[in-house]
Amino acid sequence: MPTLKPARTPACLLFLLLLTCGLLPTQAMAQLFCVWDPLGAGGDYFSLFKDYQLAAKRWGINIDLKPYVDDTELDAAFRSGQCDMASMIGMHARQYNQFTGTLDAPGVLDSYAEVRDAMAVMASPKLAKYMLSNGYEVVGVMPIGASYPVVRDRSINSLERAAGKKVVVMKFDKTQPMLAEDYKAIPVAVDPAKMGDAFNKGEVDVFIAPMVLYKPMELYKGIGTTGGIVRRPLFELSMQVLVHSDKFPADFGQKSREYILTQTDHALGIIHNQEADVDPHFWIYAMHNELTEWKTNMRSTLEHLTKAGYFDRHMLALLKRVRCKEDAQEPDCTPTPDQQPAAAATHP
Repeated sequence: MPTLKPARTPACLLFLLLLTCGLLPTQAMAQLFCVWDPLGAGGDYFSLFKDYQLAAKRWGINIDLKPYVDDTELDAAFRSGQCDMASMIGMHARQYNQFTGTLDAPGVLDSYAEVRDAMAVMASPKLAKYMLSNGYEVVGVMPIGASYPVVRDRSINSLERAAGKKVVVMKFDKTQPMLAEDYKAIPVAVDPAKMGDAFNKGEVDVFIAPMVLYKPMELYKGIGTTGGIVRRPLFELSMQVLVHSDKFPADFGQKSREYILTQTDHALGIIHNQEADVDPHFWIYAMHNELTEWKTNMRSTLEHLTKAGYFDRHMLALLKRVRCKEDAQEPDCTPTPDQQPAAAATHP
């Protein structure tokens, strides 16, 4: 007698129908991670996220990586939903999350030691609720380096001496023109991918840039024999990883933030190598009293931009705590007389 095959149950048939029609989620579907790296797939940051890709697989998440050299194109692809997740500079991330976007505000951090401490704060579970905003989640933050004034004329070695000079600013960022105008400089808005060309061709006098852009944009051409790089950071730039929060499990964000925190020293090592690649003759240094004045001026500009609504005061308070822990002698870390604790009351 022929063997009878067991009849399929209605529930089994329904499952097969849903699976065939694509109505059931499958773990085989990979999420697309769009990665910003000025050197594309051959860059250090793209390579770093290959390790992240392996870590995500251990959490049950399959990820495909796609490199972008233009941060503006990446932002458009992420916003339209072409990318499930994306890494972008903090200034671009600010439009999605003002809290984390405040990391890239002028003058909030002064050293890489402070940056390392700030990265640890960002990965704290206590801040998880601040990582969610309008359907997006910041699932990791890492440093990409200090942003220095790159000048075509070495005499432009202070904020005051930038008065009347043309400063290239990112077309999408409203804070950089205000920063330039605070010091009577002339902001020239340019697409990020074309900023290096504008500087090298002499269309602008100053380009505020991290050294991750030094080689890809060939900034040494614009520096030439008369220019240099003022070794006083206006910003400590971050790279932030964002996701469409409805496309990932609820616990993915915290796992991701904690993993990316473990890559902080790796990222700082990349920054060190990028800055070491700069011709040492290009660096322009300052006296200690000039540094103090620089910091005071930057704090004043920061307050101006914060009052205008561009930065998150809660984040600024956290970063001030980080900064004052590293250097309690900072001008804004010493309590003023009206901030001193009141003396304890005494009883007769």
